[in-house]
Amino acid sequence: MNGKQDIHNELTKFLETMEILLGPEGCKWDRKQTHESLIPYLLEEAHEVTEAIKEKSSKELKEELGDLFLHIIFQAMLSEQEGKFSFSDVIRSIRKKMIRRHPHVFGDTKVENTSEIKQNWEKIKKEEGRSSMMEGLPKSLPSLLFARRIQERASENNFDWEDTEPIWKKIEEETRELKTAIKIENKDEIEEEFGDLLFSLVNLSRFLDINPEEALKLTNRKFIHRFQAIEDKISNKSKDINEMSLEELDDLWNEVKEERKIESNTSD
Repeated sequence: MNGKQDIHNELTKFLETMEILLGPEGCKWDRKQTHESLIPYLLEEAHEVTEAIKEKSSKELKEELGDLFLHIIFQAMLSEQEGKFSFSDVIRSIRKKMIRRHPHVFGDTKVENTSEIKQNWEKIKKEEGRSSMMEGLPKSLPSLLFARRIQERASENNFDWEDTEPIWKKIEEETRELKTAIKIENKDEIEEEFGDLLFSLVNLSRFLDINPEEALKLTNRKFIHRFQAIEDKISNKSKDINEMSLEELDDLWNEVKEERKIESNTSD
């Protein structure tokens, strides 16, 4: 059996399985679900796919992709039950979109590099009915990632810095403006300037080829590990963290930090 036939057979069996689960004699829990009620699970599965990719685990990735695929089918079948569209409509729509947005592959358009491909992609999206290049980004994206995506779209339309030097100057400018807002104790301005500073840092992350969302996650994990190490040290001394001074806690923090450096150098 060739690969395409195998995919067709497995997909058919899976669709039949889902039809049973969502049918009159199917699973009561599944039948109670709505588009909205499934959102948390859909997001959770997307994050688990991301984790499997980062961990470079083929086994986990296979499982998590299946879980995510389940939710795509689930959403499509709910829409079919509502008489809106079917899973076939979903597949047909994305197939046509991919052909339409790749004229350099399926048409006669000539491109020199990936930058031109991305520019064409955004141009075609605008021709499809969008009045702005900024339309279409999901508002539920994490703010750092959202900032990154709108900056990328602006860059694809030649609205961008040429290098990091002016970005550093912008960061310094936004830092000064934040300090000024703090001095005059204007809460609205503090929030606005803080956001401007974060936006500038996200701009810098693009030029450094760093995902700001992942960078912050890394720092969060690092902080948690170090803080837990401090808690362990305090517990071993039979002390209460709430009774220790900031200076004592800071000394422990630096101690843990040095220990982590030694461990890292040893493992290398």
